[in-house]
Amino acid sequence: MLITRRLEFDAGHRISTHNSQCRHLHGHRYVIEITLSGDIIADEGVAEQGMVMDFSEVKRIAKKELVDQWDHAFLVYSGDTQVLSFLQTIQDHKTVVFKSQPTAENLAITAFRILDAAYQDIYGNQLKLEQVRLFETPNCWADAIRNKY
Repeated sequence: MLITRRLEFDAGHRISTHNSQCRHLHGHRYVIEITLSGDIIADEGVAEQGMVMDFSEVKRIAKKELVDQWDHAFLVYSGDTQVLSFLQTIQDHKTVVFKSQPTAENLAITAFRILDAAYQDIYGNQLKLEQVRLFETPNCWADAIRNKY
């Protein structure tokens, strides 16, 4: 069985090597969809009976491990020294530094790696992260799929 939870967050970034508009500082209303697989929990009387995982728990983990860190932050490439230096002059600025350009593709892969470690099979139902879909705009997204990247 597959289940998916959708969350939204706002963040700024720029793609310093881009040849068009994305080389400028700008922001997005990102949407992240987290898809988990697992068996439906059949244990009588447990709160999760009939579920793969409670959707509120999927949300809690995603917010704690990823969304709360990236929300209203500037996502910057460590090699973008000009912007990184500027951001460091702003006291208490929320900045997240990445080893690669913060494209939708790289953010999806990073999100997958972070969340894959966070979702544990605590129910004994073979729970595992299958996919992270990261929307940069309503019409543009990247999918990080288990064993595909």
